[in-house]
Amino acid sequence: MPNKKSAEKRVRIAERNRLYNRYWTSRSRLRESAFLEPFRAGTTNLPRAGSMKPSPFWTKRWSRVFSQEYRSRRKANLTKLVKSLATGK
Repeated sequence: MPNKKSAEKRVRIAERNRLYNRYWTSRSRLRESAFLEPFRAGTTNLPRAGSMKPSPFWTKRWSRVFSQEYRSRRKANLTKLVKSLATGK
């Protein structure tokens, strides 16, 4: 435990931010898996499948937790995965 008041405050803030980031990280993973579930099950209509995009999951509101580079990479990877699952390759 820190001895200085400012160090105690830093510990409290770090813990608060850790919990906040953990919540959003978990939520994003759950949303991604829910988004991909119909494609993996094969129940999605194929013409519609190509037009579905994961961008609503990676909007700017998550910019506090995830960097722009990370969000762009996740969107690109999800789009690639959706296309491959929709075409069956």
